[in-house]
Amino acid sequence: MKDKIHPELHAVKVHCACGNEFESRSTKKEMRVEVCSNCHPFYTGKQRLMDAEGRVEKFNRKYAKKEAPAAVEAVAAGDAPAPAEA
Repeated sequence: MKDKIHPELHAVKVHCACGNEFESRSTKKEMRVEVCSNCHPFYTGKQRLMDAEGRVEKFNRKYAKKEAPAAVEAVAAGDAPAPAEA
């Protein structure tokens, strides 16, 4: 690695908008963030799944296992007529 081309890393205190503060390292002297792991919905478990226009239900209906038609069940049981030969 070349000398004197890398920025210096500083120990910084990161300030979140929620009031949480924690130590990290950065090339900046001070960091302020809007969302941290203490207030982010994904990490706090307060995240809600947004179902836009019933897409989850539409997916479940489209890919749900369907009941087998009666003709398929009859063939499986051996009750169907033999296929006609050409």
